Amino acid sequence: MNTERFHINVPKIDKPRVVVIGGGFAGINFIKELKDGPFQVVLLDRHNYHTFQPMLYQVATSGLEADSISEPFRRIFNSYEDFHFRMLKVISIDAKNNEVKTLIGNLKYDYLVIACGTKPNFFGNENIAKHAIPLKSVSNALDLRSKFWQCLEKANMTKSDIHKRATLTFTIVGGGPTGVEVAGALAEMRDHILTKDFPDLDMELIRICIVDSNPKVLKAMSQKSSEDTKRYLEKLNVELLLNNRVEDYDGRTVALESGGTITSETLIWAAGVTANTINGLGENAIEKGRYLVNDQLRLENQINIFAVGDVAFLKTKDYEKGHPCVAQVAIQQGKHLGKNLMAIHHGKVSRPFSYTDKGTMATIGRNKAVVDFPNRLHLKGFFAWIIWGLVHIYYLIGFRNKAIAFYNWAESYMTYDRGTRLIIKPYVPMGEKDAAKFIKQNEIGI
Repeated sequence: MNTERFHINVPKIDKPRVVVIGGGFAGINFIKELKDGPFQVVLLDRHNYHTFQPMLYQVATSGLEADSISEPFRRIFNSYEDFHFRMLKVISIDAKNNEVKTLIGNLKYDYLVIACGTKPNFFGNENIAKHAIPLKSVSNALDLRSKFWQCLEKANMTKSDIHKRATLTFTIVGGGPTGVEVAGALAEMRDHILTKDFPDLDMELIRICIVDSNPKVLKAMSQKSSEDTKRYLEKLNVELLLNNRVEDYDGRTVALESGGTITSETLIWAAGVTANTINGLGENAIEKGRYLVNDQLRLENQINIFAVGDVAFLKTKDYEKGHPCVAQVAIQQGKHLGKNLMAIHHGKVSRPFSYTDKGTMATIGRNKAVVDFPNRLHLKGFFAWIIWGLVHIYYLIGFRNKAIAFYNWAESYMTYDRGTRLIIKPYVPMGEKDAAKFIKQNEIGI
């Protein structure tokens, strides 16, 4: 792209300019606190929409369409005065000159808020990064959905059970909420949908595995939640390979730390994330891969630069290793910083951030969920599943998205069906030569 033809084109006005990098939970909740306030707000993001990331697995497993968990920034903020969005990637930060550098030029700021979240962490393994499918974006979710249905169509035409099993083995790395939610959704599709869609396919050949280096699933939740989840997954015939680690993956063979292997053409990566840090602020600004901030969410040794959400590292007595990378932390930090910035502008005292833990939850499928509330209150089963659904609908942005999600879940609950079983964008497109080789290797036949 010829970048000389473009410019950021943000009008200069008398108001202080607040530049926000990233439109995740932290960024949009921060901006909402500044509505029609004394600032010009400029949001920079590589995408033109906000994604409700806890629901990505629903898109990946055909439960929801991508647009029902996403909302364009311009629609969210179209009634806000002095709000501007630019679909740009920030290359670096020049704190000395109060500028952010993008591909098409620099942008001045009076205040800078870094809220660019996290990205998948493959721990330096290039093979895994090349062949695995993470679940951090809408594109990832659509890739996984296409790959899943392509595997089923391929297996339905494969003669050899050995090749079928490799195609129908889905390995999930990571036993956290994302991992168990994907595994549960795939297992329920196998039991209630695929038997009707693929009557000629032996469902016994479908294998769903979770590999985790920890001795239990949902390690961040209570022991009760972990044990209940383990029972739910085992009841769904999901294999749990705990106290194990994936060391390598070449697109077909999963090499385990224990020395064993899994022949699997699909590896879903839900094992870890790392912060999306930006060049320019130096190594001293970062601790444990995230921006070190004080209790005002301000970067150390900076006056007008803040970080919120997953990219921020705030050490407190209760969170010596930093706050967890979950939506509630990002939402609360975004709102808190917005209120503080308004207070600073009006000459008032800003308040230190204090996180209120409202609980954690995960769903494993129909009528199967676990919820940990503060004060050691634990719920499981149907009521936990209802709470999980209501909370997630509540936090979806836009009435349309809430209505669509509720309708889809209600229909799925009554019919045991999932409506979005489409391969819109093939994950592995082939030319004629590749297809001929593929058919020969996998013993494909009508």
